[in-house]
This record gives sequence, C-alpha cells and structure tokens, in this order.
Amino acid sequence: MSAKIISGTETAKAIREELKKEVAELADKVIPGLVTILVGEDPASQSYVAAKNKTAHALGIHSEQVTLDAETSEDDLLALVEKYNNDDKIHGILVQLPLPKHIDEAKILNAINPDKDVDGFHPVNVGRMVLGEKCFLPCTPHGVLELLQRSGVETSGAEVVVVGRSNIVGKPVANLMLQKRAAGNATVTLCHTRTKDMDFHTKRADILIVAAGVANMIKADQVKEGVVVIDVGVNRIGMTESGKAKLAGDVDFESVKEKASAITPVPGGVGPMTITMLMKNTVQSARQFAGLA
Repeated sequence: MSAKIISGTETAKAIREELKKEVAELADKVIPGLVTILVGEDPASQSYVAAKNKTAHALGIHSEQVTLDAETSEDDLLALVEKYNNDDKIHGILVQLPLPKHIDEAKILNAINPDKDVDGFHPVNVGRMVLGEKCFLPCTPHGVLELLQRSGVETSGAEVVVVGRSNIVGKPVANLMLQKRAAGNATVTLCHTRTKDMDFHTKRADILIVAAGVANMIKADQVKEGVVVIDVGVNRIGMTESGKAKLAGDVDFESVKEKASAITPVPGGVGPMTITMLMKNTVQSARQFAGLA
C-alpha cells in the first residue's frame, strides 16, 4: 500500500481562492490590512516576510512591510507596535521572529493588541484557544486541522499522537484536536524528549503529527498500517545540485508512505498552509473590526 499524498500546496491554493473572493466582497466595507515588522537581516526571516507580503498582495490584502536595523532598541520597536495598534487601516500585526538578543520577544508579542494578533501568539489568544473561545488560532496548528478536515480524515474518536511540545505547534495542535470542534474530538497523547518508550505511543496512533525538528526521526517500524501522518518538520539536510537547500521532514517519508493511508510531503505539505492561515486570520480580524463577524 502506498499512501495518499495530502498536498498542502493544493489545499492552500483552494483556501486562497476562497479568501480572494471574500476580500473582493468586503472591498466596499473594509480592506483587510496586514503589517509585517522585520528587525535585522536574517535571510530566512527576509524570505518568510517576502512570501507573506507577496501572498497578501495576491489576495487583495493591504500589506505594509517595515524593515528595521538590527540595532533597533526595544523601546523603538514597542513604539512602532503601538503605532500600528492604533492604525485603523491595519487589522493584523506580525513581528517576525527571531528578534535580536537584546530585545525581549515576549515583551514585544505581549504589546500587540490581541485583536490584531493574527499569529495567535498573544497570551490572551492562547487562553481563548485553550478555553475553546473565538480567537485567532496559531497558523501552523490551524493549517494542520484544515489539512485533516479537507482531506476527509475522521478525527472524532481517533487516537492522535503528537510528537513535540513546542508552544508554536505541539501544545496548541494537541489542545485543538481534543476540543469539541471540526477536526477535533480526538483522544490525544503528547510525546516529547522525556517520553518513555515513544514507539509504544506512535504505534497506537490513528493520526500521527510530528513536530520535533529532527530529520527523518520517525521510521516505518514506529507506525502502524493505515496511519495518517502529518509531518510538520522542515530540516535542512544539505544542498541540491542546483544550489538550493535540500529539505527533509521529521518523518522518513519514503519508508513510512508504504504503511500510511495518507501522508504530507516535505516540502509541499504543512508549510504552504501556515502563510495561508495567517491571511485567513487577517481577513477574520478585518471582519471583526468592521462589525461583520
């Protein structure tokens, strides 16, 4: 058996088409606005920010990018965040991480108006998420849920095992999947570096979500026949002949796909969903500020 490939590229494309239509329909009432703030010249961060702005423009979202010198003070960055907190044209504020070491990331993220926190990282939104209240869901976990739901994967009553306990992916996706919601109602086990006999847990999984940041760590002998695998990992493992970064997920794709019923590839799996969910949150925020949601 060879697994069905769950394409994040195709799913993200479909959602973006939906968002493009929604933005066009909102145009006479509100134009969603997103600002991305980049401090320093980290190449990966520059690439991420450029992709976010390109996607926003393609959807008809008003997008602004502010690039600051790496020596920018914490106070100056806080003042900039406050400026956009009070800007009626902006409905989403994204400060690209990581920040230079002299800036307290938590202090900056906490300064963003929770109603403009389209990354879903503010403690207020995290709390709302845990309680199952309306909020901006963190983009990558939200993307995982969309992939499962739109691929027709039954999550209700399923044994879901999450490998990785980060605040960005592992903990929020585990919380969301146990809630009474679409792509939820699962029985969830969260594994991490101190888990004893991890194979015992991964072999029980009907749905296995891996976000550990270790290339090819999950092998075929660690999963059962028919498992659905969502691989969140993106690891650089060298360079291609054309000089591009060679990427691998946290799952040994070639071996595991022969046992899985469905699996996400890397690249082209969860990755494209993250930016798409950021755009979805921005449109949701604009609706809320306009009193339409």
